[in-house]
Amino acid sequence: QLEFKESGGGLVQSGESLRLSCTVFGGGIMSDNAIAWFRQAPGQEREGIACISRAATKTAYADSVSGRFTISRDNSRNTVYLQMNRLKPEDTARYYCAAAWPGSPPACTLLSKSDSWGPGAQVTVSS
Repeated sequence: QLEFKESGGGLVQSGESLRLSCTVFGGGIMSDNAIAWFRQAPGQEREGIACISRAATKTAYADSVSGRFTISRDNSRNTVYLQMNRLKPEDTARYYCAAAWPGSPPACTLLSKSDSWGPGAQVTVSS
């Protein structure tokens, strides 16, 4: 089973950028899996915000981040990235990555198929 560790979070001002990294390790093969980024703000449910297919040929985004965030992956480095531009205070949350259901036809979805989660990376955007 794949495991995940997120990094790159921090405190930024509205309009600034951050890049999150997700290191993938464990018993599975990263390149066999679609991967997605999720976030959870205090008092809210975790939501999927970006996903990328196994070979990075397909991506999908939640409306709330579309046009501002970009997901990418480097299978040779077992790493997935989330470039976040034009950050807003409402982007403040803890960010997680996980294996995602591929959907049909296989691409990616914003639905996690992982049973466990990494520690996450805290992103705080001040106004």
